[in-house]
Parts: sequence; structure tokens; C-alpha cells
Amino acid sequence: MKYDVIIVGAGVAGLYAAMHIPRTKKVLIINKRETFKCNSFYAQGGIALAIDKEDIPLHIQDTLDAGAGLCSEDAVRVLSESSRAIIDDLIASGFEFDRDKDGNLLYTKEAAHSKERILHAGGDATGRHLHYFLLEQNPHPMLGDARVVDLLIKDGECYGVTVLDHRQSRNIYADNVIIASGGVGSLYEYHTNAPCISADMQGLCVLKGIELADMEMMQFHPTVYVGNNSAQKLLLTEALRGEGATIEDEEGRRFLFDYDERGELASRDIVSKAIYEHSKKTGMQTYLSFENFDHVYFTQRFPNIYKNLQLLGFDVPKQRVPISPAFHYAIGGIKTDINGAVPSVKSLYAIGEVASTKVHGANRLASNSLLEGLVFAKRAVEEILKDKHLKKDVNFEVREEVMSLKEDKAKKNLLRKIMWENVSIVKTKSGLKSALSQIDALLNEKIGKLLKFRLLTAKEIVVAALARDESIGVHFIKKENND
Repeated sequence: MKYDVIIVGAGVAGLYAAMHIPRTKKVLIINKRETFKCNSFYAQGGIALAIDKEDIPLHIQDTLDAGAGLCSEDAVRVLSESSRAIIDDLIASGFEFDRDKDGNLLYTKEAAHSKERILHAGGDATGRHLHYFLLEQNPHPMLGDARVVDLLIKDGECYGVTVLDHRQSRNIYADNVIIASGGVGSLYEYHTNAPCISADMQGLCVLKGIELADMEMMQFHPTVYVGNNSAQKLLLTEALRGEGATIEDEEGRRFLFDYDERGELASRDIVSKAIYEHSKKTGMQTYLSFENFDHVYFTQRFPNIYKNLQLLGFDVPKQRVPISPAFHYAIGGIKTDINGAVPSVKSLYAIGEVASTKVHGANRLASNSLLEGLVFAKRAVEEILKDKHLKKDVNFEVREEVMSLKEDKAKKNLLRKIMWENVSIVKTKSGLKSALSQIDALLNEKIGKLLKFRLLTAKEIVVAALARDESIGVHFIKKENND
């Protein structure tokens, strides 16, 4: 069977792309696990947008400022100028954002935004509500519990994918392939990502010679509860700080003002580094305090956070909660143009967190990620629907490869430890070199292909970090005595 479009991944970017492909087209969405196991589902804060034409220059400037000079201005302009139409499209399709009692849209503010311009749904469950809505809207078939293990590429053109489906490999052909598989969370010991976000497609691209960009730009969320036992930690959305939550040490001191005059409303990279350095310097635990919140408002505005923290034994908003930064978002990814197209391979696209459109530069502005996934998903589909070239049929042999070995699990856990200790919030040249040699050693062992994907992605992150000597945005290199 041959499809017009294969979409790899069923998060917000993949589903919004699917929503804009007509039912007359043959489309297949391939999803690695259950549909809710994607980063979109866990997105709490909301969707940023330029509220009106007057707000576009401000939204652009806020995004560029957060990106510390490394954003593509063209990509940022496309993001901002398209934002209102994207939101209006969702509302016209039936999606419901939170509104006040008079029916007006409720906007909130998050760190590094110059005004209130973030829409939310379900209080603190924007991603969950949007993901469920897009699943309901999806008109196309989905292949679940299957993972893409190869891209079928010949003479610079993509002809489809190889999937591992019930432990059997088979080829599925398509005129176009859209990769929307998410980030790299499972490479790190502490992260906020869905458990199956494991950098497969980025590693596969390395194997196929497809360029990744800005891989040193890995963003850590400053306010995460890491006391639970699973690798996926409990994210405490930035909207909490936007609406009055404060960060303090054991003595109740709001130390962030020592590092930035904006305090809790400084950008994520600054807040994460401040927490890291203050903890190192003082040995004190950091806390998120909710004492500025009225109890009823807190339970209504942040119902899921309230419920989860209550289940963990915290009497919020009365009681403060211990926090730590954790890996949150991959700014870098598969290099694309402004329409989501992969420049070196015809008929191949990448959208959402897996892609690098250069819209985030060195630091993603809060709540620009769902917006990016939506904007560039629509642009990729528009590009695909414009393309009228006839594609010849090419058959590829199904390659039987060892996907995983029993010993791989221990090596995955070792990789997580290596990345957390040496390639996280604060990096050093010696730590990065140590990580690189350990990753190279693992790559030289007998391993399955799925672990190889992770290791190749991790290596790209380390190599990119070593290549950038100066600290900028989320990339912070601490000078050592011998530097």
C-alpha cells in the first residue's frame, strides 16, 4: 500500500498537520505508543500568540530577546504573524480556550513576555485538551504501537519508512513523509517528557546523513518536582510564576533577584542557572511557594497541579514544594526550512519539537512551542499540497536488523546518568569530553539499533556543545582553571 502522506508521531504538530490534509488523500499516522504518550499531552501552560497586529512586533521582539540573537528573524516573523489565524482556526473548529464569565478569552503572562498573551484551556491542561480535541478531529487512520526504524531514501528523495510493528519490520511507502516525533527527554536522568520520547528519529537522521542543527540548545525547566520515582518528573508550569508563585531557599529568601532584576519572571535559562548555582553555593534546597494564591482560585486555575501535589502529600497552596530544574525541551533538531521541509531530502518534512526551524534561537520563549508545532505543521501541509511532481515507484528491501538486546536497558540508564551529570544545565569542557568518550565506547559495543539512535543523538548534543565555546542562552559553559 502506498500513501500520499505518512506522519510519524501523533502529538499536536502531527495531528494538526493531519487535520489540514483533505480526506480525499491517503494518510497514515504512525504512533509509537498509546496516543496520549506524547509531550503535547503534558503541556500545561498554554499557547502564546500575538493578540492583534499591534502586538506582533512585541511578540517578535520578546521571542528574539529570549533567543539571545540566534533566532532566524524570518522564522520568528512567520510564527508571530501566523499566530492569530491559527488560534482563530482552532476556535472556529470547536476548540474551547478558558474564558471569563462574560465569554472573553483569558490571557495570562509567563516569564520573559512583555504582556499577557498566553491562552490556556482546562486551567493547567492546555496540551491535554488540545491533544484530545485534535484526536477527535483527525479524519485519517492511525497505526499504533509501531515505531519507525528507517527512512527509505534514494537519490536525495524520501519514498517512505520502515516500521517495526509487533516485532516485524516492513516497509510502508508514501509520496511525502512528515516527522513529528518530539524531543529527546529519555536521554536524561531527570526530565518532564513523556516516557517514550527517546530521540529515535534524530538518531536515525544522523545515520542517514541528514543534518541536525543547534543540538547544544537543550532547555531545562526550572520548576520541577523530582521527588517521585519515575524518570518523568512533575512539571510545575511557568504560568504559576506568571501569576504569583515565588522561588525561595530554605530560609524563605527570594534569591533570584541576585541574578536578574526580573526575579521569577526572568527567562528559563536564567532561572535554572540561578537555582543550580545558589544550591551549589549554599547547599540549600530550593522551593516554589504558592502563598500569594487564594485557595479557591488555585484549585480552579491549576486543578491538575493541585490534585497531583495533594496526592504527593503537599497541602497546597499553603505549603511550599521542593523543586529542581529538569530537562524539558529540545530547541535543536532536524534542520528544516521555513516550510518544515528538510533541505537535503525531497519529500521529507519535520515539524514540532523534533525540528529546528531556528524560531527559538538559544532559548525558547515560554509557550511558543505549541504555537510553533501548529504554525509549521500547517505550512508543511500547504507545501505538500502545492507539490504536483509525479513520483516513480521504487522498492526497497526490508533490512532485518537487531533492534534491541537484553543488555541495552542498563546502557540506556548509564547514558541518562552521563547526560545529566555532564551535559545538562551547567557544562564544562572536561565533562563534555568525558561524556563523549563514554558515548563513543558504548557505540563501539554490541548494541541494538534503537539504543544506537539514542547514542547518536546524544553524541550530536555533546559535539555541538564542545563546538560552542561561549555561553549563550541555555548553553552555559563554565570556565575551568585550565581554560
